Amino acid sequence: MSLIRTLREDPTDAEVPSHRLLLRAGYIRRAAPGGYTWLPLGRLVLDRVTEIVRAGMTAIGDQEVHFPALLPAEPYRTSGRWTEYGDDIFTLADRRGAEHLLAPTHEELAALLVKDLFTSYRDFPVTLFQIQTKFRDEARPRAGLLRGREFLMKDAYSFDLDDAGLRVAYDRHRAAYQEIFDRLGLDYTTVHATSGAMGGSASEEFLATTPVGEDTYVGCTDCDYAANTEAVTTPAPAAGDPHVPPATEVHDTPETPTIASLVALANDRRLAGRSDWSAADTLKNVVLTVRRPGRTETELLVVGLPGDREVDLKRLAAALAPATVDVFDAWDAYPELVRGYLGPQIFAKLGVRYLVDPRVVPGTAWLTGANEPGRHATNVVCGRDFVPDGTVEAAEVRAGDPCPACTIGRLTMRRGIEIGHIFQLGRRYTDAFAVDVLGPQGKPVRPTMGCYGIGVSRVVAAIAEQHHDDRGLVWPTSVAPCDVHLVAAGKGPQLDAALALGDRLAEAGLRVLVDDRTAVSAGVKFTDAELIGIPRTVVVGRRLADGYVELRDRATGMRTELPVADLVENLSGG
Repeated sequence: MSLIRTLREDPTDAEVPSHRLLLRAGYIRRAAPGGYTWLPLGRLVLDRVTEIVRAGMTAIGDQEVHFPALLPAEPYRTSGRWTEYGDDIFTLADRRGAEHLLAPTHEELAALLVKDLFTSYRDFPVTLFQIQTKFRDEARPRAGLLRGREFLMKDAYSFDLDDAGLRVAYDRHRAAYQEIFDRLGLDYTTVHATSGAMGGSASEEFLATTPVGEDTYVGCTDCDYAANTEAVTTPAPAAGDPHVPPATEVHDTPETPTIASLVALANDRRLAGRSDWSAADTLKNVVLTVRRPGRTETELLVVGLPGDREVDLKRLAAALAPATVDVFDAWDAYPELVRGYLGPQIFAKLGVRYLVDPRVVPGTAWLTGANEPGRHATNVVCGRDFVPDGTVEAAEVRAGDPCPACTIGRLTMRRGIEIGHIFQLGRRYTDAFAVDVLGPQGKPVRPTMGCYGIGVSRVVAAIAEQHHDDRGLVWPTSVAPCDVHLVAAGKGPQLDAALALGDRLAEAGLRVLVDDRTAVSAGVKFTDAELIGIPRTVVVGRRLADGYVELRDRATGMRTELPVADLVENLSGG
């Protein structure tokens, strides 16, 4: 008897379709916050996805290994990621007091293995991969398999003697990923991305398109540019002469702590002789706190950006990684920071780090705070009245923004689930562990690395998000737990015939699920078949006496009557 238990009602804690349907259809069960038990149907899907991923890696020459999940702290201290990961990793101590972590990823171990095994340039290039459980201490695990604390991942690591070789390996994995995701039946987009705690230079994400995706990305209306919003760059205007604009003027602007109230007053009073002020003409200054890895104390950071934009904390965090960013709320401790009337003129004097949006270039003049309650200033000029400490990509990206690639098209906003990520790491990890091999000229050469990840268990959820309807799951043939779902719509002859047909189909090489329950109605069986989502359902019902069964296609809903004698040949393609 198969361990399949379907639910009639949606689980109360299920937030997205994949979570709801995988639980209802008996594919997974919640075992702990962010942790799930894979039931037989779920395990079959997970194994099929795993094999497609494994085949894609071995096809390009990657060699499979298996690193431990329980790792010593020292390699991660050496690379700096013990502190960079912060609260995102599970740490523990053994009975001797030695510190360990549950692996979030294995760049350090891969670099150490290559250092241990390879000594000559003749051994390269080398690419290793594994499919293994990883762990992240998610602050708020949710959405089922999409954001858990324990997940199955494929991670590969390439080692080349030079950057040209790294680019070849990177392109090879990029193409392999596209083939893998095509085989999995996913609708996805490849986008420019940031590298985060992984480090390195170039990186791209593969995002499965879905309205419930946690990642927001952009596409261009005129070119093929696509990027995660965290990686979008802002086209900057041309800089001007900071000494050309008129002198700064300070104005009484009572009860204008918001951009909207300030713009309304500025137009009403024609500040600086203008009545066409807009939010984009104002300079908003947002106070934040930054904490660097391994430190408990925080430092102040002010971000300046046009007043028609909001700070996107995810973009800012990506720009400042591995530091973490939080909203500032200790105004009473800093009386020199006048809330609602803050201007950039005093930040250098106060020793506060000030980063600005790329649109704030030398020569641009702004309406901004005068650092006094109820007062603002016009013609506050970048490069004359204040000099930022740098620029930062922190402003929200909006639909209609100019494309940074072609500058002609406009950006559209989309949502997706990250299913893969590839990185050109460079020598961060081989430098950390002094991985050197003897080069062709007899001198030491330090290899350069790439890494390439696919969230295997997350892919299962992504497929479910894209392949379902209001009745249940609709698995692509490539990953479905079975090829055929046999439903006996009655007892006696129908049940005996269904079991016999199941045996014949299995002998023909098909994977078969037979619903042989006698204590439920045919209607319940049909409902469960649609919920479970196997591509083809064979109903053994009333027409059996005439030598016919009904074939239902789950994706199209098409129903066809077939002679029982032709069923095996029809379904097996023989």
